[in-house]
Amino acid sequence: MSALETESATLTVALVGNPNCGKTTLFNAFTGLHQKIANYPGVTVEKKLGTFMTQHGTEATLIDLPGAYSLQPQSPDEQVTRDVLLGHEEGTARPDRVLCVVDASNLERNLYLATQVLELGLPSVVALNMMDVARANGDDIDLAALSAALGAPVVPCEALTRTGLPELRVALSGKLEPARMTPPPEGEDGIAARYERIGEIVDRCVRKSSTPILSAQERSDRIDAVLIHPLWGWAFFLGLMALLFVSMFSFASFPMDGIKWVFEQAGAKVGPLLPAGDLRSLIVEGIIAGVGSVVVFLPQILILFLFIGLLEDSGYMARAAFLMDRLMGRVGLHGKSFVPLLSCYACAVPGIMATRTIENPNDRLVTILIAPFMSCSARLPVYALMIATLFAGEASALQQGGILLAMYTLGTLTAFAFAWLFKRTLLKAPRSPLILELPPYRRPSLATVVHGLRGRAAAFLKRAGTVIVALSVVLWALAYYPRGGAEMKKEEQLAQSFAGRMGKAIEPALEPIGMNWKMGIGLIGAQAAREVFVSTLAVVYAVGGEDEGGKAEPKSVAQALRQDRWPDGRVVYTPLVCLTVMIFFVLSMQCISTLATMRRETNTWRWPIFAFCYMTGFAYLASLVFYQGGRALGW
Repeated sequence: MSALETESATLTVALVGNPNCGKTTLFNAFTGLHQKIANYPGVTVEKKLGTFMTQHGTEATLIDLPGAYSLQPQSPDEQVTRDVLLGHEEGTARPDRVLCVVDASNLERNLYLATQVLELGLPSVVALNMMDVARANGDDIDLAALSAALGAPVVPCEALTRTGLPELRVALSGKLEPARMTPPPEGEDGIAARYERIGEIVDRCVRKSSTPILSAQERSDRIDAVLIHPLWGWAFFLGLMALLFVSMFSFASFPMDGIKWVFEQAGAKVGPLLPAGDLRSLIVEGIIAGVGSVVVFLPQILILFLFIGLLEDSGYMARAAFLMDRLMGRVGLHGKSFVPLLSCYACAVPGIMATRTIENPNDRLVTILIAPFMSCSARLPVYALMIATLFAGEASALQQGGILLAMYTLGTLTAFAFAWLFKRTLLKAPRSPLILELPPYRRPSLATVVHGLRGRAAAFLKRAGTVIVALSVVLWALAYYPRGGAEMKKEEQLAQSFAGRMGKAIEPALEPIGMNWKMGIGLIGAQAAREVFVSTLAVVYAVGGEDEGGKAEPKSVAQALRQDRWPDGRVVYTPLVCLTVMIFFVLSMQCISTLATMRRETNTWRWPIFAFCYMTGFAYLASLVFYQGGRALGW
């Protein structure tokens, strides 16, 4: 008896399908906010679980299995999909039934996996997705004939517009018999027999109802003639990147000013309510200033994620990988490494995990080792702070975006340079050809993109409310204690604190690259997470506090940095120093989570330690050459 028939039991449904078939959109539509993400035991493949209500009013669990082309696994993703369906995956019970998503506009290709799934004999429903695209192509699909051929119910749907979702819910909630499909013989003859049977099914169930004026595939081909052209494709890609970085300053300025005002008002209102002393300093200068200095960059981070989400949902991301294949081939990699590297612009952790789709072990390891060079969103607050300090509010969004684009370009080119070096020394391997599916262009789903942004914002704010708060308190304590006499000036008090002593200890190594001991404190904090550098400086400079005479101090970190001076009166944060700090952050390894992910992916600490040493050493050397070269030129 299935779990559906005993309504007290929890129904488990596995969601299966090819990449780019709309499976994730359907998962989000079914489960909404009722989702959680983890990893399967022993591997780094992502495990997405969600819940939805059946037609009987009971809760069901939906497992979004990794996209696969076949149950004969070629990657860890496909291995997990097969093992879950067979009930062999540790910690995951075999599903009660399967929801198999099929792209109606690419029926023949999608049926290869679908027939393999149906041959397992699990109660199954086939979701015939993207029916609108199939109709636009002039395809008329006989649903009854297809259902009879597959031995399972077939429900047409359009996940993007949620059309057909009620019917799918009804089909999953009803009584389902095990799928009736006999597997072909094993071996090469079986593969030929499977393709022959799929061809017969398509011939019997699909007919051209009309000749479309322009099919979705033809439309995609015409767009691709421009977007993956050797010249115009690159022009479009670089223009798109330039638009992104300019937007991150022009569109984000207003909400950033609003967030900054909120935290300023919080500090101004809370401060007078508390007696002068340790507690007021902790709350105003430690927590409010530390957290506010990071949260203010949320609009820019969301604009970055918005662009990435739109590119992924529209189908352009695969074209970008195809475009990059020739360039990456020059350094020994192929376009398949591009998607994990592009993911690292958001965060290196999922980017490194995404390398599991790379079959060649040496190619995968090279991609892991160079992934942290791609400027993640945690670096963005540092870049934005240095650009604000550099220009003092006088620059246009185009100038600020230009510098930001230069930093991202520097990280990318450096990653390619080290990939070239590693592929010719430590990790030699022949370059494998790129086999990549180019999905048709589609209108991005606003609901899907917004859902992703909401999750990113929640994760960022949770990090700010937990990790950043905790580190801000620790850094405040290190910068506040031990206390000196009442006659001691604020900078003298900071210098003799625990944090000041640590900064002073490493200052001799930092002076050759233009950094003082206060920046040294920030670099120590940044080893935990790069964005902590900003909150550390906010605490160190006590932004929003009062000086010894009771006068209000600068209300922003950038204003405080511009006022900092060396003992001889020289300005600390000159344009050259601001650029040097950005270059150091582009090239250095400063993220415990990234190192831990490297450890899990490579099953050894050898490669994370190697990555930390070579990246940090190269960052220092490059910063030294740039700063000293700039001084020699009189900058």
